[in-house]
Amino acid sequence: MALPSYASRGERLTHAAYLGFCILVFIFLVTPILVIVPLSFSSEPWFTYPLPGLSLRWYEDFFGNERWVVAIKNSAIVGFASTLLATTLGTLAALGLSRGNLPYRGLIMSILISPMVVPVVITAVAMYFAYALVGLNNSYLGLILAHTALSTPFVVITVTATLTGFDRSLTRAAASLGAAPWTVFRIVTLPIIAPGVVSGALFAFVTSWDEVVVALFLASPEQRTLPRQMFSGIREQISPTITAAATFLIVFAALLMTTLELLRRRSERLARGR
Repeated sequence: MALPSYASRGERLTHAAYLGFCILVFIFLVTPILVIVPLSFSSEPWFTYPLPGLSLRWYEDFFGNERWVVAIKNSAIVGFASTLLATTLGTLAALGLSRGNLPYRGLIMSILISPMVVPVVITAVAMYFAYALVGLNNSYLGLILAHTALSTPFVVITVTATLTGFDRSLTRAAASLGAAPWTVFRIVTLPIIAPGVVSGALFAFVTSWDEVVVALFLASPEQRTLPRQMFSGIREQISPTITAAATFLIVFAALLMTTLELLRRRSERLARGR
């Protein structure tokens, strides 16, 4: 944010130093990630700089090798299914928590967001033993439900934040005109909270897409997701194909974050318009 024209020299120096520090932190965090990208175009099967040559052979292996294709397919199936469930459950939970007369609201909220607080390895071990009792280990359904539990808190938080400024008189007015509860939600509530719902859904999808610990405990080789395939590849045989997969994930995550930023700006414009 730019300083006002009447800012003193000391304030300008402090602002410049703060800006420079933020740039250095950004470079420190991003540079190790960006180092991976050129390696994915190397023509030789080892990690070295300078690059001996450029080639797309690792991308051909990534998109042509059956193991990687199956991993991408599994990640997409589990990601979309868990996102759909997490968005539905998280939105309903946020709508219920937004009511002022709800008893034990703080306790319920703490339980819902607990998967964000509890270490994921503890959650994975607990799910493993719980699933063993009902036969859900090594199944798509078990993995989808596990990812749903991990993703739902993000939807609850984003939708709850959107509902903070929601005008309840709009729903009361619609109900007084004879609209059914589902009609009120579909026509009045959902269009207003849509940016929060979509943002929560994107966070839920990223959480599922990037998750590896739970997949290591619950998934069989048939349900091997992309992060688990990358983890296995690093342990068994390091190949530049992993750098191609990492670059794919970087680009994919960047596109999702860009979408979130566009949704945030749209939400701000709508808020100013009201």
